[in-house]
Amino acid sequence: MQSVRTLIVGAGVSGLATAAALPHDDYLILEADPEIGGYCKTVHRDGFVWDYSGHFFHFKHPEIEGWLRERMAGQRVRVVNKRSFISYKGRLIDFPFQKNIHQLPQDEFIDCLYDLYFARAPRELLTGSAAAEPPAKEANFQEMLYRRFGRAIADKFLVPYNQKLYACELSRLDPDAMGRFFPHAELTDVIRNMKVADNRSYNSTFTYPEGGAIEYVKALASAVRPAALALSEPLLSIDLATRVARTPRRELRFEQLVSSIPFNRLLALSGVAHDSAVWTWNKVLVFNLGFDRKGPREPHWIYYPDPQCVFYRVGFYDNIFDTDRLSIYVEVGLPADAVVDVAALRERVLGDLRRQGVTAEARLVAEHSVVMDPAYVHITRTSLAEHARLGAVLRRSGVHTLGRYGGWTYCSIEDNIVEARRLAAALASAP
Repeated sequence: MQSVRTLIVGAGVSGLATAAALPHDDYLILEADPEIGGYCKTVHRDGFVWDYSGHFFHFKHPEIEGWLRERMAGQRVRVVNKRSFISYKGRLIDFPFQKNIHQLPQDEFIDCLYDLYFARAPRELLTGSAAAEPPAKEANFQEMLYRRFGRAIADKFLVPYNQKLYACELSRLDPDAMGRFFPHAELTDVIRNMKVADNRSYNSTFTYPEGGAIEYVKALASAVRPAALALSEPLLSIDLATRVARTPRRELRFEQLVSSIPFNRLLALSGVAHDSAVWTWNKVLVFNLGFDRKGPREPHWIYYPDPQCVFYRVGFYDNIFDTDRLSIYVEVGLPADAVVDVAALRERVLGDLRRQGVTAEARLVAEHSVVMDPAYVHITRTSLAEHARLGAVLRRSGVHTLGRYGGWTYCSIEDNIVEARRLAAALASAP
């Protein structure tokens, strides 16, 4: 039996950031995979640089970015002003859709503006009474889209795109499932954008290392004791009463445990009674594809709401790196229980890329694929309530959760670092 003050489960961004922020060295990081990074791994193949999926960094805290950059000696980091579009009926519309409806054909623009106005205009204008009751809070994500943007905008982009992304009925999701990452727009924003374009969002400017997202992971790992990394050592179970964790190699007594693995998996490993139906998610199949010639020169992302197109988003590494060969990642959203036929989906992806004009006559020369499971968790009112309730049960036994999957939430990579530092400080000050 070994003892450790802080046991960390998961050597992704959240776990490494927690270890790096602890004021003591009495910690151990368990990682089931033979490599660090979680979903922030990077693939180098035939001159192309790809991540497991697009991981672009949007720093709001200069001190965090500076801390990471100090640990990336010799690594060139590109700063990119994002250009993103929606593919809609053979044309590219600036993202976000709801602020750029004036770029649609006239009849569709009128439909969108009409529905938006009557969805968002002050209630006294619609009812003739300033004392009218305010609208009730939306019951779910789909209702939020229709109420705030009207039927036309929702049906043309917001609903079909997000159904492809989440691979579920949007009525299941909490109205605030995407939090600050959803591009809300007031009626005045939409009207103003018709004359003075302002498509800024939380990630209008992003950074990306030339070595891929793994370089930021390596920066975090540089502040972690190498001997504290236990790779290829998965967590098998936790005895909450005795605070003992078991792996295939050993038993570990801990004072505190910090986990970034999916919350439902942690509950199962801890023997905490829970309703497994509460925790749902999607899979994302990512194809990283390299071609022998340049493709579209402007976009960094293109979104595809058309249900007939198998993928929901394409990201362009070559326009980030300013290279002369098309290098893209393509994302396909799938239900959690889907049987993934990679070969069949690859053919559909390549066909749709040609039909969408992305690849044209370019020849595929390198490729890689990965299934992210889970990818996006489904945030519902029930999952929020149960995470709060069961998280308190775990904390009473010294077990803490964080990150997208441990927190069962929607967040950025920088959010993970901020949360990890906050938790490390709280654990250090605990009696």
